[in-house]
Amino acid sequence: MSRRTLAILAALGATTIYALNHTIAKGVMPNYVQPFGFIMLRVTGAALLFWIFSLLGPKQKIEKRDWGRLLFCSIFGMVINMLAFFKGLQLSTPINSSVLVTVTPIIVVILSALWIKEKISWQKASGILMGFVGALLLILMGAEIRQDAPNIPMGNILLIVNATAYGTYLILVKKLIEKYHPFTLMKWLFTIGVVINFPITFNEVSAIEWSSIPLQVYAAIAFVIVGTTFLTYLFNVFALTQLKASTVSAFTYLQPLIGILFALGTGNDNLSLIKILAALLVLAGVYLASRKPKVPKIKIE
Repeated sequence: MSRRTLAILAALGATTIYALNHTIAKGVMPNYVQPFGFIMLRVTGAALLFWIFSLLGPKQKIEKRDWGRLLFCSIFGMVINMLAFFKGLQLSTPINSSVLVTVTPIIVVILSALWIKEKISWQKASGILMGFVGALLLILMGAEIRQDAPNIPMGNILLIVNATAYGTYLILVKKLIEKYHPFTLMKWLFTIGVVINFPITFNEVSAIEWSSIPLQVYAAIAFVIVGTTFLTYLFNVFALTQLKASTVSAFTYLQPLIGILFALGTGNDNLSLIKILAALLVLAGVYLASRKPKVPKIKIE
């Protein structure tokens, strides 16, 4: 099996885990663990796992000139991205979150245009507009009265902040991935994430009543730490060694399908006309924004 095929399977695996996470993590918050407290568990657990597994990889030192990029990658990928997602998920619903994360490829296209001057065609511009309208539709009209979703519009806004931060992380981390082993890179990114997240999350971590947590909730927490954090970041960083950032981000297309089916199957969410329409607009927009334009063939006579 080629490395590219393995990279595609890794990106697919990460997307599947992320899709299940919308419902699994939602079931833990806020009754057992508050969203910010959950983030501290995530980054600390992942940092420990990456330090342990880094013993199996090559010994590498981070060059001085790369620490600045490493810091920004951690801020966007292990702080803003995670805090916004879990708080947004707590305030909103699993289906909304699985739909809104698909704007990540659109964010990557916009940021690529701003930072590396990649041209935006009319096709991509149309896709960006459609995705924006779909996301706006969910924010303004997707609200519903639910005890487990206290502020859906604000939650949806935070989910878009999450997608923006993650798109930024994918672009920034690409150069470091080309230079360092995944274990080396991830152990330092998550270690920095622990330090930055600590003062933000301390109150919610200290408020966790571990003795009152049921066994199935412990299993859900373990899934989030090992699966949604350690494995997904490892899978994605490996995928980025063989695939473009825009290609890896495009795998989020599958999240709504898997996430919605899982949420409906477990009875944790329901479909509405607004959600269906918004999902179709976002997915169509993402498809147009990420689709490569056809290069006309030159006929040689």
